[in-house]
Amino acid sequence: MAIKESEKTKAIELRKKGFSYVEILKSVPVAKSTLSLWLRSVGLSKKQKQKLTEKKLASMERGWLKWKQKRVDLVEKIKTQARTEIKSISTRELWLIGTALYWAEGSKEREASVSQPVKFSNSDPMMLRLFLKWLREIIKISEEELVYEIYIHENSKNSLDSVRKYWSKTLKIDISKLDRVYFKRNKIKTNRTNIGDSYFGLIRIMVRKSSTLNRKITGWVEGITSFCGVV
Repeated sequence: MAIKESEKTKAIELRKKGFSYVEILKSVPVAKSTLSLWLRSVGLSKKQKQKLTEKKLASMERGWLKWKQKRVDLVEKIKTQARTEIKSISTRELWLIGTALYWAEGSKEREASVSQPVKFSNSDPMMLRLFLKWLREIIKISEEELVYEIYIHENSKNSLDSVRKYWSKTLKIDISKLDRVYFKRNKIKTNRTNIGDSYFGLIRIMVRKSSTLNRKITGWVEGITSFCGVV
């Protein structure tokens, strides 16, 4: 009984100093319900309550950061394992990859737009570099046949120099190749998150005099769908 009274006294003293229940339980090993009963009449000052709130928020943040790091580690583990599964890519596989990329993101010939040249538009740097690799190494397109256009929202006019430098470095092309710029009108309300310093618009890669190539790509796509039995 004396031990219980001693623990109760210690718990009350710690509480009056502004310690949280979790902190007190480390020094006074009793049931939380018992501790709550002992301390229900112990008042705290405004400063102590603020301090406890700050401790609680800090604890929540540590827990969130720990969870976030655990998720980041798991994602990286999955991606690392997946990368090892791509042991090599043959010339034929790269040809098929590029064809599928164009099928998804390239301009197609329509009844109202015959003689459509090859045009590929995207803002993903890796996808653009892969498509350029496909054009140069598989289709054997020379640099002189390539045209680059920047499409960007008009409120980014002041950052155009940094945008051109970014794409020049990213795509490993001379900055003089990026003189075609088209501004898109901004909407008053938008859900876009790609704004600010991380926004570089999108790039359209066009191949000069390439309507025949575009039709050939269409044939490759039809061959893929036919072989896979989806037509």
